[in-house]
Amino acid sequence: MEEQLQATPICSRHRALNALMAPFGGWDMPIQYEGIIAEHNWCRSQAALFDICHMGEFMFRGDFDSSGLENVFTFSVKSIPIGRSRYGFLLNEQGGIIDDLIVFRMAEDRVMIVVNAATAPKDFAAIKGRLTGGEFTDITAATGKLDLQGPLSRYVMVELFGEEVATLPYFKFITMKILGVEAVVSRTGYTGELGYEIFIPSEKVCELWDLFLTDERVKPAGLGARDVLRLEVGYSLYGSDIDEETTPLEAGLEAFVNFDKSFVGKEALLKLKEKGVARTKIAFEVSGRRSPRHHYDISVDGEIVGNVTSGVFSPMLGKGVGIGFIKPELAAAGRQITINHERVSMEATICELPFFKGGSVRAQ
Repeated sequence: MEEQLQATPICSRHRALNALMAPFGGWDMPIQYEGIIAEHNWCRSQAALFDICHMGEFMFRGDFDSSGLENVFTFSVKSIPIGRSRYGFLLNEQGGIIDDLIVFRMAEDRVMIVVNAATAPKDFAAIKGRLTGGEFTDITAATGKLDLQGPLSRYVMVELFGEEVATLPYFKFITMKILGVEAVVSRTGYTGELGYEIFIPSEKVCELWDLFLTDERVKPAGLGARDVLRLEVGYSLYGSDIDEETTPLEAGLEAFVNFDKSFVGKEALLKLKEKGVARTKIAFEVSGRRSPRHHYDISVDGEIVGNVTSGVFSPMLGKGVGIGFIKPELAAAGRQITINHERVSMEATICELPFFKGGSVRAQ
């Protein structure tokens, strides 16, 4: 049976631009327009526009403690200042990652939770099942989301929407009027470049898309470029690098786990810390332009010791780069490994993240 794909409000725009469309997380999404590398390069040097309307958004209103919300995630919700956001995890009882997400503190008693598209229904059910009070709603269908990313994105935003945007620091957001309606503008993104995520009522998102593309500094970019951009700076992709079988400890993401508070999965993580992980995430660079791929084997001295979870050709480094998992005792930076798949074999070296260090993401 053919998969019934959901479509974002901007789907007809993508087809009018002759985008290559493909399924992603149950959605019909643009993979590329003029080409993945061209769109990647534009984002690294100008301003790229991404349709991210497929992401899930939930709204919670109520007391964070008495409702149980404070114990749902690996970070404290109540300690997030109003107007700021925080990244972390929703875990299962075994410490596996149900999803990675960002919580936006909208008011004293209100937050917006932004989750991945493919996991949104599961996330909503898991969070709702842990709450004992408060008002929890799924606002995904009513919410459009565009990401403007790249070193020139601030200039574009300021010219269109005013100087208030210029002073936004990283992981801070404001609520403002855009196209006559209330929108959230957040200084966040998934590319390693200076950029903004704009949440706007879905009936206005096509108008905002068209407005951005009137600026010659802005070009549309698809999920192909987005994947290369995020991997060059070492960001994890849910469903590839992290999933319900992977804990934050294995994935090298312990920094986003607050062990000083209660959360589902904490006991399992504490036991794993004591015992030690059986596998750990590594980053590696290939000695050549070939791209390692998801599920390729990682070998040391002829023995398979792990597998690749993400890999691409990096235009910024001019070589293949990837992320994978291997035995912790073999994970030292500088170690030589071999990436294998059927007749494909490539030599690589374990390295530190990020691969590309020249992004503008933290620009003042």
